[in-house]
Amino acid sequence: MTSFSGQSAGGWPLVGALAFGQLVSWGALHYAFTLFVAPMEAELGWSREALNGALSAGLVASALAAYPAGRWIDRFGGRGIMTTGTLLGALMLLAWSRVGDLAVFFAIWIAIGVAAAGTLYGPVFAVLVRLYPADYSRRITVLTLVGGFASTVFIPLTQFLIASLGWRDALVALAGIVLIGPLPIHFFLLRDAAPVGASTIPTADGALRRALGSRAFWGLAVCFTASSAVLSAFIFHFVPLLSERGFALATIVAAFTVFGPCQVAGRLVLLGLGARASAIVSGRIAVLLPLAAIAMLLVPVEATILPFLFLAVYGLANGVMTIVRGTAVPELLGREGYGAITGALTLPASLAAAFAPYAAAWLWAATGGYDAVIMAALVGAAVAAIGFWSASG
Repeated sequence: MTSFSGQSAGGWPLVGALAFGQLVSWGALHYAFTLFVAPMEAELGWSREALNGALSAGLVASALAAYPAGRWIDRFGGRGIMTTGTLLGALMLLAWSRVGDLAVFFAIWIAIGVAAAGTLYGPVFAVLVRLYPADYSRRITVLTLVGGFASTVFIPLTQFLIASLGWRDALVALAGIVLIGPLPIHFFLLRDAAPVGASTIPTADGALRRALGSRAFWGLAVCFTASSAVLSAFIFHFVPLLSERGFALATIVAAFTVFGPCQVAGRLVLLGLGARASAIVSGRIAVLLPLAAIAMLLVPVEATILPFLFLAVYGLANGVMTIVRGTAVPELLGREGYGAITGALTLPASLAAAFAPYAAAWLWAATGGYDAVIMAALVGAAVAAIGFWSASG
């Protein structure tokens, strides 16, 4: 792997800046959405299904754009696409602030999905692997450690902005935060363009072709797709699922507060272990934890501690798995063509995440309860574990 702009020797200030950019980008382009649903329903009269349908359209667009974004980074580096994605995201937040037509809202979220494909974890992981081939794992861990606080920071911040300014001007404020935060970081600080004359595309294409012929690639594809589907289904159905089991809403909401900190705890453990926590070892542990968490939901008890335990274990697993998604590819498949390979892996995983909540809702309606959903999730978690152990065996 070629070093770019002499940054591979150090570069921790850049990693810190990119981490801050991820915190803001995730907060503004992803986590803030849920807080705008109720005020938009009240003002515009659109249904909750329609509003969430736009979000799903954005997730699908992000999935479809992941491979082209990764391939672009392999060829040209991350500066151009991350700057463009950040600017597009900010402009779409401004457009959203003035929306009055549902079709336009869908178009805005499709554009936000494309912006996310060029801005969030996938592209920045590719940048870190590209710039720091000897130390990418530690830097990815630090970056996700900071990014893990995006919901902690932006959910209360967004709620404050909506309460103070109204939902439309709150979006203008979020756009401003993106423009003065991540945008100058990506444009002015990121310098990872390939040297003039570098032949990166043939190398990247060859690396992707080799990856497609390997068991490791398909094992990772199965793992990431299944785990994304299970997590997405639980995120959107956890409240009604536990309500069906007799837990009070206040208990369920309180339990959700442990998910984020446990994700951070998992990443801190990896940071402390350093080189001893390889992607293979970390991944093999991370894919087993959701099995234990989901099995808790099969226990026929209504102990108040149950939702907290479930989300604590699942949060720990997801915190580690986020890093494994960034480090398993170079460890198992090599660093060449990292962007294209991770983009190819992201496509089915993101599509699964987009459609899993609807599949879970259909299964719930067809069977009259969440027992079948829990069993399907258990099977999905088992498939994810088998996929990763097969890839790393």
